[in-house]
Amino acid sequence: MISISSFSWVPDFAKGQVRDLRVRWALEEAGLPYQARPLEQGDQDQPEYRTLQPFGQVPVFQEDELVLFESGAIVLHLGEDCETLLPKDKSARARAQQWVVAALNSVEPFIMNVALIELFYADEEWAKLRRPGAIEFMQKRLAAVAKALGDQPYLDGDQFTAGDLLMSSVLRILEMLPNTGGLDPQLIAYVERCTQRPAFKRALAAHLNDFKEAA
Repeated sequence: MISISSFSWVPDFAKGQVRDLRVRWALEEAGLPYQARPLEQGDQDQPEYRTLQPFGQVPVFQEDELVLFESGAIVLHLGEDCETLLPKDKSARARAQQWVVAALNSVEPFIMNVALIELFYADEEWAKLRRPGAIEFMQKRLAAVAKALGDQPYLDGDQFTAGDLLMSSVLRILEMLPNTGGLDPQLIAYVERCTQRPAFKRALAAHLNDFKEAA
């Protein structure tokens, strides 16, 4: 049985955003059963967990002898046997992998720069000075995603892939940042299109239910 680690508690603003949700979504797309292993506060800093996840984050993916960390790496691994995530066609597969990397490397860091300011340092003087520039850079990256998407349903045309799973997951972070310009209507529609998938709905329900059970 596949297992993934998750947190038993996070602040309310982070519920529905923790990165185990991305892996749950991929598992649902692949039709693979799994068990969640909620961590109590402090468990992520224990030596045995740090052996599995050097940075103390979630999720850790375990299947038999295989242990993986980093949501992007886990999604790509799951895509090896799931054509929904990574198409069989070699070129389409490469493009899907390209968008996975783009979501995590070229878009998410700019959104997280703003998120850190908004959620944790808003009253700091340095953050007040940094905020306008951080939002400007973030919006430039969002505009680039919108331009690449164009009038297509998904990033590579008509087919949803792991690239869309990761990109829409990253764009959803903006839901926590209502005063930063958010997404334009084109990207709002794109995120809604991705998250209307039954696999996402099942993953989100399971993710949120774990917090309810731990409360």
